[in-house]
Order: sequence, then C-alpha cells, then structure tokens
Amino acid sequence: MNKSKTGVIKGVVLAVILLAVFLVPMFAGSGESAAEGGGFYGTAWALLPPVIAIALALITKEVYSSLFVGILMGGLLYSSYSFEGTVLHVFSDGIVSVLSDGYNIGILVFLVILGAMVSLMNKAGGSAAFGRWAAQHIRTRVGAQLATVALGVLIFIDDYFNCLTVGSVMRPVTDKHKISRAKLAYLIDATAAPVCIIAPISSWAAAVASYVEDGNGLTLFIRAIPFNFYAILTIVMMVGMAVMKLEFGPMAKFEEAAGRGDLFGGKNPYVQTAAAGKEKKGIVLDLVLPIAVLIFCCVIGMIYSGGFFEGASFVDAFSNSDASVGLMLGSVFALAFTIAYYCLRRTMTFRETMDCLPEGFRAMVPAILILTFAWSLKAMTDSLGAGEFVAAVVKGSAGAFQAFLPAVVFLIGCFLAFATGTSWGTFGILIPITLNVFPLTDPLGVVCVSACMAGAVCGDHCSPISDTTIMASAGAQSDHVDHVSTQLPYAVVAAAVSFVAYLVAGFVPNALIALPVAILLMIGTLFVMKTLSAKKQTV
Repeated sequence: MNKSKTGVIKGVVLAVILLAVFLVPMFAGSGESAAEGGGFYGTAWALLPPVIAIALALITKEVYSSLFVGILMGGLLYSSYSFEGTVLHVFSDGIVSVLSDGYNIGILVFLVILGAMVSLMNKAGGSAAFGRWAAQHIRTRVGAQLATVALGVLIFIDDYFNCLTVGSVMRPVTDKHKISRAKLAYLIDATAAPVCIIAPISSWAAAVASYVEDGNGLTLFIRAIPFNFYAILTIVMMVGMAVMKLEFGPMAKFEEAAGRGDLFGGKNPYVQTAAAGKEKKGIVLDLVLPIAVLIFCCVIGMIYSGGFFEGASFVDAFSNSDASVGLMLGSVFALAFTIAYYCLRRTMTFRETMDCLPEGFRAMVPAILILTFAWSLKAMTDSLGAGEFVAAVVKGSAGAFQAFLPAVVFLIGCFLAFATGTSWGTFGILIPITLNVFPLTDPLGVVCVSACMAGAVCGDHCSPISDTTIMASAGAQSDHVDHVSTQLPYAVVAAAVSFVAYLVAGFVPNALIALPVAILLMIGTLFVMKTLSAKKQTV
C-alpha cells in the first residue's frame, strides 16, 4: 500500500475517533450549561479538552489545529452543545478574553520585543561574533551543553525571560558544535521552570508564596527547596547526560541528524530568519551588552512592579512583583538602548534598526499563535471546573495513607499541569489543599508542598500546551512538536526517579537523607541507561 492511501486511511480513522469523542459527551450530559454550575462542570469531562488537544498534537504533529479542536470541545461542553453558546464561549470568553488580559498582553509585548532584539543582534553581526568567540573558548559538544545549562541556571529570575535569553545567546554556540535545535530546546526548557522553582528570588517563588495566607509563604518555599526532587534531579540529569554523552529516545535520532549537519531534523519553522546574522561583521559586545542591559532592566522592572521604589525591601518587591509588567517595561528600555547603541556605534543605520522590528515580530508569530491558543484552552478548562474536580479527588483520599501522600500529590500535580499546561494554576489548587491537611510545622506537610511544586513543574515541562514549553521552542527556534516529542522521554525518566524519591521522603521526611538518595538514584539510572545503550551499539 502506498503512502498516500495509508495517509487517507489514517485520516479517516482519526476523523471517526474524533467524531465519536465529540458525540459521546452529548448523550452523557444533563443538558444544563456549565455556566449554571451544572452539566459537565466539576466532572472528569472537564479534562477532556486538553486531553484531546495533547493527543492530537502528538498524533498529527500539527499543533495549531490540535489546540483549536481542544478549545472547540471545551466550548461544546460548557454550553452543553448549544451552537450559539459554543461560538460565544470559544471566541468571547476564550480567545478574545485571553487577548484582552493585561498580564497576557504584557507577555506578548515582551515576546515581540525579544524577537526584535534577536533580529537586531543577528543583523548587527553580534550573534555571529559571539559564535566565533565561543568556537575558540568552547571547544567540545560537552562544553557547549554545560555552558547552556550554566547560563540557564544563572538566569533564574523568570522562566519566560530564561527561555528566550538563553536561546538567543547559545544558538550560535550549539549550532557550531552541531547540537540539534531539539536538544537545545530541551536544555532551555529544563533550566527554565526547574531552576525558577528552586530560586527564592524569582517570579515563581512569589507565586507560590502568595498561596500561603499567614505571610510565611517565602519561608515555606525555602524549606521546600531540598525536597523539590524533580527540579534538582532534572539539573543532575542534564549534566550527567552531557558528561556521559548519553542520548536516548527520539532525541538520539535528532542528534545523529545534527552530526550530519541537519540541526532541525528536517523541519525549520524559523527558516525565514536563519541567515539574518551574516550581513554585518560585528563584535562580541554587540550581543553581550544588549543582553546584559536586558537582564538589568528586567530586574529593575520587576522590583519596580513590586513596589521597591516605594519603600518595599528587595525581597518583598520580588515577592510582590508582576512578571508581565516587569519584563515588558524592562524589555522596552533594553530595546531603546540597543537601537541607540547600534546607531551610535554606526553598526546599523536607524532605518535598518527599524526594519528589524517587523522581522522580529514575524519570527515570533508561531510562538504567539500557540500561546494564544494554549491560554484559550486553559480558559476552557477553568470554565468547566477542572480545578474543583481535582481538588475534590485529592481531599477525598488525603487521610487514607499519609506516608504515601507526597508521591500521590506529585502524580496528581504532574497530571493536572500536563492537562492544563499551567504550573501556577496547579499550585493554586493543590497547595491550599495540602496546607489544610498538614500544618506548616509538620515535616511531611513541607514534603507535600514541595511535591505539589515538583509535580506542577514536571507536568508543565511535559505538556505541549504549556507556555514555558512553547517559549523554549521559540527560544531555540525549534519545531514545537519535535521539542515535545524529544523532551518527553527525558522528563519521564526524571519523574520516575522523583516518584521513588517521594516514596522515600514520605517515610523519612529528612532532606539530609532523602535528597542524597534521590541524587544517587538518578546517577545510577543514567549509568544503567548508558550501559544498555552501549550494549545495543555493540550488537
């Protein structure tokens, strides 16, 4: 059977399955709208839209239509299959609503400005100059990967900022050493949320602290850091794989292709901007200085949004900061500085700098589209009461087996964040429930709060509809579905070891014992996988 006939058959089968999935809830519902608190609200059906979107994205390798189908399913369930209600909910309460949200708009402005800055740095020759410098100082693939990890760890303020900044700086280096864009996207993604969730001064620490009502949120966050096994083990895993030169799963094929010169594995959604940095002969400062100013301005912007200049302390300002406002304001000032710097240095004319603005916007269109649809899908699941459903499940089983609860909470956090594509929403659901079960003075309560955070980060890390995953694809300029499919096996390995570590911590809630055990388990797992990989190559 030829490929065209096989494709037609697969398409028909997929269409039949989708039709069945769409029609089954019609007969299961009560006919009452979720807007009235009835129908599918607060039931397991509320998780169907993200499940459909994720499954379709992985099957069809096409993310835009997959996300929209999930959004459409959410609209149908919310309106109980009313045509008018579905259309209004999908567009008015979904797409238009998320694009009217001030926080989301700030993130999109930040994204566009980052795209413009990348275009400016490429056109000025800064990226190419940094690549030449790095080729002299970073001589191996291992060094390039470790340098990417180190930079990701250093930029711990915010995950969005981490993804795009590390990608902009390290792309010339990893390209030089023939590291696939899929692997770069994984390194970026794995040093974004996992690093932010163990950094006391970050937008993530502020989010977690806000869910603790008695003002001890930051203290609880710091106490939970040693038990955040997924975040710590992900960093250990990245370093270990780089040093051992270990690759497995779909990533191994992408790395083999990169060794032959194909960095994208055949798909490059950013091909229109690939050669932008060859027009000028710049210097390393043309890349380093704008990035340094961007970091400085974003830090100032974040503490400004938290009231630092109104008398708040630095830590309190970070705890109360608005990442959207801070990053948007910081990036605006950094863009203005970059344009002035290139004009004064006569690297580029003013007209050339202005031409880079729409180029940068066009480069970020794929990420903007995916983010918009992902936010809309989250709005659908929120309107269907997915959080309330999960909260009820957790509360119903909390007291049955306390020692196993950290591992159970970790799994629930993974599933909820994977299905909804949001870590912060998962924190908001699970942390208050955990604090109702355990007082802050109970060591097991600290372990469970950490399990909430670790599970949320793990699910967010795996989910194709997560904004951080989308940003990592944009930062690496990698195909989004390729990034998701290659990253998933790595995240699953770290999650499996973390689950075992939480079983240990449930019985021995002592970080001095549980954390070393978890790290040794991860290193041992990597050695076993390296041995098995070597045996396969010799056969």
